[in-house]
Amino acid sequence: MSLEARIERLEALEEIRQLPAKYALALDMRDMDAMVGLFCADVRVGKDASGREALRAYMDQTLRSPFTGTSHHIGGHIIELDDANHAHGIVYSKNEHETPVEGGADEWVIMQMMYVDDYERQDGQWFFRRRLPLYWYATDLNKPPVGDNKMRWPGTDWAEGNFHKLFPSFAEFWDRDGAPEGPVPEPAPFGEFIDRMRRGNAAPKVKVRAD
Repeated sequence: MSLEARIERLEALEEIRQLPAKYALALDMRDMDAMVGLFCADVRVGKDASGREALRAYMDQTLRSPFTGTSHHIGGHIIELDDANHAHGIVYSKNEHETPVEGGADEWVIMQMMYVDDYERQDGQWFFRRRLPLYWYATDLNKPPVGDNKMRWPGTDWAEGNFHKLFPSFAEFWDRDGAPEGPVPEPAPFGEFIDRMRRGNAAPKVKVRAD
């Protein structure tokens, strides 16, 4: 790989790496224009709509309920480039939500999740093409999320998250009695770590909330 190509790769990685942090700031500050400006101009919004204006309208409505305030803390971020204009990644997010409860005291809901992202470069700039949220838990700060149904939003039924469902290794680990047998596979080549972990596993269906 030439020096020029290496520099272009580093620049792409750095630009993509800033997208989740910018998203978190824009979301927490409720700057809808700044947030939707991080997505491709033709971003899909549901089944029948597309574009930044449609995304802005959706997010503006979503962020008015059930939250009065949020704080998103970005964790580890893995980025893998597919070609000069496309990439994908995984980024952890630990979130806090001030949540009003009808007829009662407000609750402080904490959440652990990851985003499965697709990125695309348009007109020389990198954007989100798609964000798939995978949740592990959401619960009031004083109610530890123990058990199967860890998604515990005030006023809703408890539900199972999908934090581990993209990667088959988690279920395999608990189904297996002891360490795996046989030789250890060769390490994944650079740029193929996520695909190796997914092993062709399809993305789970997700009921998307505000995050």
